[in-house]
Amino acid sequence: MTTGLNEADLALVGALQGDPRAPWTSIAAVVGTDATTAARRWEKLHSAGLAWLTAYATPPTLTVAYVDLVCRPDSLIAVTEEVRRWPSVFSVERTTGHHQLYLGIAARDYQAMDELVTGRINRLPGLTSLRFSVATRIYREGSGWLVNAPSRDRHTATEMTARPALPRFWNDAGVRAIVDALGVDGRLSSAVVARECGLGESTVRRTLTRMLRGRELAFRCDIAHIPAGWPVIAGYRLDVPADRLDEAGARVAVLPETRLCAAVVGAGNLVVSAWLRAPADTTGFEAKLIRATQGVRVVDRAVTLWMPKRMGRLLDRHGRATGHQAIIPAGGG
Repeated sequence: MTTGLNEADLALVGALQGDPRAPWTSIAAVVGTDATTAARRWEKLHSAGLAWLTAYATPPTLTVAYVDLVCRPDSLIAVTEEVRRWPSVFSVERTTGHHQLYLGIAARDYQAMDELVTGRINRLPGLTSLRFSVATRIYREGSGWLVNAPSRDRHTATEMTARPALPRFWNDAGVRAIVDALGVDGRLSSAVVARECGLGESTVRRTLTRMLRGRELAFRCDIAHIPAGWPVIAGYRLDVPADRLDEAGARVAVLPETRLCAAVVGAGNLVVSAWLRAPADTTGFEAKLIRATQGVRVVDRAVTLWMPKRMGRLLDRHGRATGHQAIIPAGGG
């Protein structure tokens, strides 16, 4: 099967996943080429929408949730296009099963989350029902998935809190501008970011240092999953006994196929998403889940038919990037 990305491309992506903003000389040394060739190859991938490096704000007070929507058939396309435009909806998937849409959403706090779900999502024309689950801990998200996952692992658990968000962050126009610029291209230098945002370079450097130190900013190298050879996205909800949840989450997080593994409060307390090579692999991965979690119950399963948006990146039908939308949590301005 032609993937659209060859082994050299995937090696380059793997090196950037390990250190997204490393100098091209360092990246080139990892992949066995020279800096000019590495930079040129990356620009080709980036221009074609086959790979991209983005940044997004992850303040420790952020509230994340997952919403499954059921829509009338005649409203599904319109609802998809509507929620795709919302900055507080960072990911959108059209799925099989009872729920046709699966959203990843972000809010400043629980009050803002409630207003987003009940005051905006719940009023979408053609919506007939929804399922809403708030994340309490992220065992792995997309930035932890690696193209050479069997030989490397970046599993870290992030606890989601409900403390009041810091208004300094969300209301600071300069910070927002920096994050937006790096969201489009996470490899922009501080000098370029400063020029694009109308800020001093020293201000940009200080802001980035502070945000990275406080884990308020994450960089992520991503790829178009279909041309790269992972055309199947499978989603699962597991019901895990509370005293085994952290152990199960940690075990599932290190499976090489796992893109997302999160503890939630809702129907099924562990949400899992995986990238697979073929539809038939869904059965094998589900068997892996059951073994890894010592036989816990799978309460729901679905396959993604199309992913129009992933972490603020707008995607076409082939999973290629066509644009970027800054992620702005509900209640964040």
